[in-house]
Amino acid sequence: MKVLLAEKAGFCYGVRRSIDIAFKALNNKDSSNVCSLGPLIHNPQMVEKLKEQGLEVVEELEKIDHNTVLIIRSHGVHPETLKRAQKIARKVIDATCPFVKKAQHLTQFLYDEDYLIYIVGEAEHPEVLALQGFACEQAKVVASASEIKAINKKSKIGIIAQTTQNPKNLAEVSKALSTVTKELRVFNTICNATLLRQKSALKLASTVDIMIVLGGKNSANTSRLAVLCKQIKETTHHIETADELKKSWFKGGEIVGITAGASTPDWIIEETVLRLKKWFNN
Repeated sequence: MKVLLAEKAGFCYGVRRSIDIAFKALNNKDSSNVCSLGPLIHNPQMVEKLKEQGLEVVEELEKIDHNTVLIIRSHGVHPETLKRAQKIARKVIDATCPFVKKAQHLTQFLYDEDYLIYIVGEAEHPEVLALQGFACEQAKVVASASEIKAINKKSKIGIIAQTTQNPKNLAEVSKALSTVTKELRVFNTICNATLLRQKSALKLASTVDIMIVLGGKNSANTSRLAVLCKQIKETTHHIETADELKKSWFKGGEIVGITAGASTPDWIIEETVLRLKKWFNN
């Protein structure tokens, strides 16, 4: 069986940057107690590896003290949470992805300019919860155009996208809102790395018999990759590690494609490729 890897797969710039920041803090002799507020990225295996190196994951600021070096995760946090953290921790290192930072600044801009803000994304995702904070909790979060309800047509509307959104979904929401407002401003805050991974994965899925999508089950961009690939290739399987592979999936197939979400480390991709090659003598 032939094993093909998507041209764009695995760590994006923002995730790699946050991992590098964490390792640097852990290797700093002055940093005796290093924590991240929530999982640094949405990949359980990478988070566990960081824990082994000494990074503690805390969910509440009350769990840290004045000796703590606190790392803000790649998804960002509510602005009030950041202010509180800076008062409690000895040092706060902001590892928020630069693309998420841009979305935060644009959300703040729309709020200051008195726009009715719509965030296209998942309401409970950490990135979206943080974005809500920059709109003083007044933004409306919609997963799709079907969730849009009656709006005062005098309102001016601004749209922000969760950075891992699909462009088609953003376009559909924008089109629906364009018919119910006198003024619409749309900021396409979808990360380019997300787009490249989606395009690369879809291109590969159309040429293979079986598709494997690697990454955390709690990762929005990985889950979206799996959904998109499955629309093209029914025999798509979303797994976190090579140990989840089943030989029965590949019966009768000749080519298997592999892609990975933006928070999936290289070693998980390599292990999966090697496992398949070992199985099928490639």
